[in-house]
Amino acid sequence: MFQIDYRSKVSVCDQIISNIIRLKTLGVLPSGAKLPSVRVLASKLSVNPNTVQKAYTLLETSGIICTVRGKGSFLCEDNLADSAIKEAAKKDFRKAVKTALDLGLNSNDLIEIINAKGDVKE
Repeated sequence: MFQIDYRSKVSVCDQIISNIIRLKTLGVLPSGAKLPSVRVLASKLSVNPNTVQKAYTLLETSGIICTVRGKGSFLCEDNLADSAIKEAAKKDFRKAVKTALDLGLNSNDLIEIINAKGDVKE
């Protein structure tokens, strides 16, 4: 389904969330798709089930997935999930802008980066 970089500074929980959002955005996981159970995904990724449960809880709180007791977790309908994904992207962007400003970049620097679109180098 997706990969986890265990050496990354990004937490495994956040990587799980990002991967599910990315797969949803790319259309690999359609609306209503059933996600693997917490135990199955934890086993496949070799991570603690609590980590997967935390990711699923955060995704559910954000409105990206819906959990049906006894049935499992599913991607929510497109419009609800898409708006939640956009709101999460805006939140992440605001945080990145604040960090950039705190580190001395100015608004012109940020506009230049935005205008470069896909040409941003990590």
